[in-house]
Amino acid sequence: MASEKNININIDLSSFQKMLGDLGVRLSHLTGTDVGFVILAVIMPPLAVFIKVGFTFHFWINLVLTLLGWVPGQIHALWVVLFV
Repeated sequence: MASEKNININIDLSSFQKMLGDLGVRLSHLTGTDVGFVILAVIMPPLAVFIKVGFTFHFWINLVLTLLGWVPGQIHALWVVLFV
Protein backbone atom coordinates (compact mmCIF):
# COMPACT_ATOMS: atom_id res chain seq x y z
CA MET A 1 0.00 0.00 0.00
CA ALA A 2 1.47 3.33 -1.04
CA SER A 3 1.67 6.05 1.54
CA GLU A 4 -0.31 9.15 0.82
CA LYS A 5 1.18 12.56 1.41
CA ASN A 6 -0.93 15.63 1.73
CA ILE A 7 0.63 18.94 0.86
CA ASN A 8 -1.00 22.07 2.20
CA ILE A 9 -0.19 25.31 0.47
CA ASN A 10 -1.46 28.54 1.94
CA ILE A 11 -1.24 31.58 -0.29
CA ASP A 12 -2.27 35.06 0.76
CA LEU A 13 -4.27 36.42 -2.15
CA SER A 14 -5.43 39.63 -0.50
CA SER A 15 -2.97 41.88 -2.33
CA PHE A 16 -3.78 40.19 -5.65
CA GLN A 17 -7.50 40.59 -5.01
CA LYS A 18 -6.99 44.26 -4.12
CA MET A 19 -5.05 44.80 -7.35
CA LEU A 20 -7.82 43.15 -9.40
CA GLY A 21 -10.41 45.23 -7.58
CA ASP A 22 -8.50 48.44 -8.33
CA LEU A 23 -8.16 47.39 -11.97
CA GLY A 24 -11.88 46.67 -12.18
CA VAL A 25 -12.74 50.11 -10.82
CA ARG A 26 -10.25 51.77 -13.18
CA LEU A 27 -11.49 49.87 -16.25
CA SER A 28 -15.11 50.70 -15.46
CA HIS A 29 -14.34 54.43 -15.77
CA LEU A 30 -12.36 54.46 -19.03
CA THR A 31 -12.92 57.44 -21.30
CA GLY A 32 -12.47 57.52 -25.06
CA THR A 33 -9.01 59.03 -24.59
CA ASP A 34 -8.04 56.20 -22.23
CA VAL A 35 -9.14 53.63 -24.80
CA GLY A 36 -6.99 55.39 -27.40
CA PHE A 37 -4.02 55.29 -25.01
CA VAL A 38 -4.56 51.56 -24.39
CA ILE A 39 -4.59 50.85 -28.13
CA LEU A 40 -1.47 52.97 -28.62
CA ALA A 41 0.21 51.21 -25.67
CA VAL A 42 -0.26 47.88 -27.43
CA ILE A 43 0.91 49.12 -30.84
CA MET A 44 3.69 51.60 -29.87
CA PRO A 45 4.41 51.39 -26.13
CA PRO A 46 7.10 54.13 -25.87
CA LEU A 47 4.97 56.60 -27.82
CA ALA A 48 1.97 56.03 -25.54
CA VAL A 49 4.13 56.55 -22.45
CA PHE A 50 5.77 59.65 -23.94
CA ILE A 51 2.42 61.26 -24.76
CA LYS A 52 1.06 60.39 -21.31
CA VAL A 53 4.01 61.44 -19.09
CA GLY A 54 6.65 63.06 -21.35
CA PHE A 55 10.41 62.48 -21.09
CA THR A 56 10.30 61.12 -17.55
CA PHE A 57 11.74 58.07 -15.83
CA HIS A 58 8.76 56.01 -17.03
CA PHE A 59 9.48 56.83 -20.67
CA TRP A 60 13.12 55.72 -20.46
CA ILE A 61 12.23 52.53 -18.56
CA ASN A 62 9.59 51.76 -21.16
CA LEU A 63 12.00 52.36 -24.02
CA VAL A 64 14.53 49.94 -22.50
CA LEU A 65 11.84 47.33 -21.77
CA THR A 66 10.51 47.60 -25.32
CA LEU A 67 13.99 47.21 -26.81
CA LEU A 68 14.70 44.18 -24.60
CA GLY A 69 11.36 42.58 -25.42
CA TRP A 70 8.15 43.91 -26.88
CA VAL A 71 5.79 42.34 -24.33
CA PRO A 72 7.46 43.83 -21.21
CA GLY A 73 7.25 47.24 -22.87
CA GLN A 74 3.56 46.73 -23.57
CA ILE A 75 2.83 45.64 -20.01
CA HIS A 76 4.66 48.64 -18.58
CA ALA A 77 2.96 51.01 -21.03
CA LEU A 78 -0.47 49.66 -20.08
CA TRP A 79 0.40 50.12 -16.40
CA VAL A 80 1.50 53.73 -17.02
CA VAL A 81 -1.56 54.53 -19.13
CA LEU A 82 -4.02 53.04 -16.64
CA PHE A 83 -2.47 53.90 -13.27
CA VAL A 84 0.00 56.80 -13.53
